[in-house]
Amino acid sequence: MTSSTTDSTQLPLSKIALLNLGFRPFFLGAALFAIVSVALWMGVYAFQLPLQIEGISIFQWHAHEMIYGFAVAVIAGFLLTAVKNWTGVQTLYGLGLLGLFALWAIPRILFFFGTCFMGLAATLDILFILSLIVAVAYPVFKVRQWKQMGIMAKLALLAVGNSCFYLGAAGFIENGVYIGIYGGLYLIIGLMLTMGRRLIPFFVEVGVGYPVKLLNSKWLDLSSLVLFLVFFIVEVFIGNQPISALLSMGLFIITSVRLVGWHTVGIWKQPLLWSLFIAFLLIDVGFLLMALLPFFNLSKLLAIHAFSFGGIGIATLSMMARVSLGHTGRDVKSPSVAVTIALAALIAGSLFRVALPLIAADFYLIWVLVSQILWIAAFLIFVIIYSPMLIKPRVDGQFG
Repeated sequence: MTSSTTDSTQLPLSKIALLNLGFRPFFLGAALFAIVSVALWMGVYAFQLPLQIEGISIFQWHAHEMIYGFAVAVIAGFLLTAVKNWTGVQTLYGLGLLGLFALWAIPRILFFFGTCFMGLAATLDILFILSLIVAVAYPVFKVRQWKQMGIMAKLALLAVGNSCFYLGAAGFIENGVYIGIYGGLYLIIGLMLTMGRRLIPFFVEVGVGYPVKLLNSKWLDLSSLVLFLVFFIVEVFIGNQPISALLSMGLFIITSVRLVGWHTVGIWKQPLLWSLFIAFLLIDVGFLLMALLPFFNLSKLLAIHAFSFGGIGIATLSMMARVSLGHTGRDVKSPSVAVTIALAALIAGSLFRVALPLIAADFYLIWVLVSQILWIAAFLIFVIIYSPMLIKPRVDGQFG
C-alpha cells in the first residue's frame, strides 16, 4: 500500500508526485488557502461582505483560520518532510498523506461559509491535528529520537488550543476562544524560536559561501526558553499587562542579541537567508511593541501582526520556497527572481500593517487593505512559480 510508512529504500515512485512527501500538498494547500482566505477576509472586513458568524466574532474567525488553517498547514508540511530527514524513516505518503490533507482541507472549506458547519469542522480539525501528531511521532519514536519531544509537545498543545477554541465557541469553556487563538499564536511563535535556533545558523553557515561560525549560547537558549514559557502563561491565562511587558522586553533583548550573533554580511546576497533574518527581526519587533504597550497608546493588534503577518508570514513563505527547491532536487541558492519579489511584497505588507498605522493612524483601513493585497500577491507568486515543482516528480528522479 502506498499509504504505509516504510524505509525509504523500499519505496516505489508514487503515480502521483504531489503525494510523495508532506511538503507537496500542504505547501500548495497553505499557499492557495492564504490567497482565498485573506481575499474573503478583505471582503468581510473592508467591504462588509456578509458572512454568517455565530458564537465568535469575525476577527476571531479570521484569526483562527490563519493560525490553525494556514500556519498549521505549513508546519505539517515542514515536519512531515523534516522528520524524514532527521530520523531516516519515511513519513506519510500516497493515500495516507491524502487522507491527512483532506482532514485539514475540509474544515477550511467549511469555514468559508462562516460558522454554519462549526460542529463538523471542529471534529475534522481536531482529528487532523491528532493524526498529524501520530504521523510525526511514529518515526521519532521508532528511532528513539527523544530530542524532538519539545516539538511533539508543542503539536500536542496546538491540539489542546484548537479544542479550547471550539469548546469556547460552543459555550463550554469560558475564555476558550481567547485561549485557543492566543495560545495557538504564541505556540507557533515558540515553535519558530525553537526551529530558528536549529536551522538559521546552519542555513547561514552553509549558504553564504565563505567560512563563518555564528555565535550561539546555551545561556541565551535557556533564558529564551524560560522567559517565553512565563510570557506564554501570563499572556494566555493571567492577562497582567505590566508583567507581560517586562517579559516582552526581556525577550526583545535576548532575541536582539541572538540576531546580532546570527548576522553576517553574506546573508544579504541570498533571498532565502535574509528573508528568514527579517522574519525573526519582525518577531523581535513584536516583542518590543508588546513591551511598550503600557507606556504608549498602542494597539496590541500591531504587535500581534508583527508576530503573525511579519514573522510567521515571511518565515513560512521563505521556508516553503527553500524546502520546495531542496526536496525537488533543485538549488536552494538559486530561487526565482519572482520569489524575491514575493518576499519583498510580504515585507512591504508588514510595514503597511504594523509601521504605517503608528505614523498615520487615520488611514488605518487603507493600510490594512494594502497589506492584504500585498499578502495575496506574494502567495499568488508562490503558487504560480512553485505549483509545477510541487505537482511534478523530482528533477533528479528520486522519491520525495
